[in-house]
Amino acid sequence: MRKVLAIFGTRPEAIKLAPVVRACRAHPELEVKVLVTAQHKEMLYQVLDLFDIEPDRDLDIMSERQTLPGLSAKLLERLQAALDEIRPDIVMVQGDTTTTFIGALSAFYARVPVAHVEAGLRSGDKSHPFPEELNRVMTSSLTDIHFAPTESARRNLLAEGVGDGRIQVVGNTVIDSLKYILRAGPPKIEACDPFILVTAHRRENWGRPIENLCHAVRAVAERRPDINFIFSVHKNPAAREPVERLLSSVPAVNLIDAPDYDEFVHLMDRAQFVLSDSGGVQEEAPALGKPVLIFRRTTERPEGIEAGAVKLIGDERAAIESSVVALLEGGAEYKRMSRTRDLYGDGRASERIAEGIAN
Repeated sequence: MRKVLAIFGTRPEAIKLAPVVRACRAHPELEVKVLVTAQHKEMLYQVLDLFDIEPDRDLDIMSERQTLPGLSAKLLERLQAALDEIRPDIVMVQGDTTTTFIGALSAFYARVPVAHVEAGLRSGDKSHPFPEELNRVMTSSLTDIHFAPTESARRNLLAEGVGDGRIQVVGNTVIDSLKYILRAGPPKIEACDPFILVTAHRRENWGRPIENLCHAVRAVAERRPDINFIFSVHKNPAAREPVERLLSSVPAVNLIDAPDYDEFVHLMDRAQFVLSDSGGVQEEAPALGKPVLIFRRTTERPEGIEAGAVKLIGDERAAIESSVVALLEGGAEYKRMSRTRDLYGDGRASERIAEGIAN
């Protein structure tokens, strides 16, 4: 039996690693331990409960208004102690969070091989997204097995000198999770149709960009009272404060705390379209046939843009507002963007990863 230690700490990581943990547990040659750092505690455990995963170890490192240096230092110290005790044969990390990078670095210091799920995504700008772009680049330099979601990600890794034999293109595990949730059926959700689903949380968008988003949403809501907005508000005060300050008094804008993942999936499925800065939404919404407007300057997921399902609109108020209005008018652009597309896999990425680790 090969002992695999899955390390993750945020809700997005949990969404994408939960089906991999389940697939590894079903594999006869793998023993799986789950260590969570609880970088996002409440939101993390929502997903774990949904997928019936009980962590073997919880480092519980979350603190109010924690800084990146403070978080990194705590993670490195506590992960080293955990690795010395658990003694895994391989460490598995996902994506581009601080937990991902420090998890891979800790494994390297302990001379344990690293498997990186969702390897090879690149925006080409180390400040966008911040700090995620540099986290994933540095994680790649520490990784032994790269599980790339797409051919584009594979090409990025090859261009950086990663050997082709160390890369496996498996699809994105978020589609595995999406299909798992859809099979379970919709939970009860109160929502006024038609509505636009909005999320905003990225660190590089704190301050003026999120304020621009809020001003644009407010302007459209006042111009089109027949359309509702459901704004999923992140728990981080830096992302939350401008949203509540600028939109709480607008009747057509419903501010909600970030819902459980199953509720969020079904909100996406009911929405007219999605306005977001999320990476996962760029993968999930096209699989549901929902257009996505991404209010960011860059994206590491070009497949959605190339297929016409996702539009990168920047972070300026006028561009956000005009893009939302254009989609609300329907027409050829909305029809083109709302076709269902399997851009990121067939829902079996987790099985391929489990087999790849076993081999």
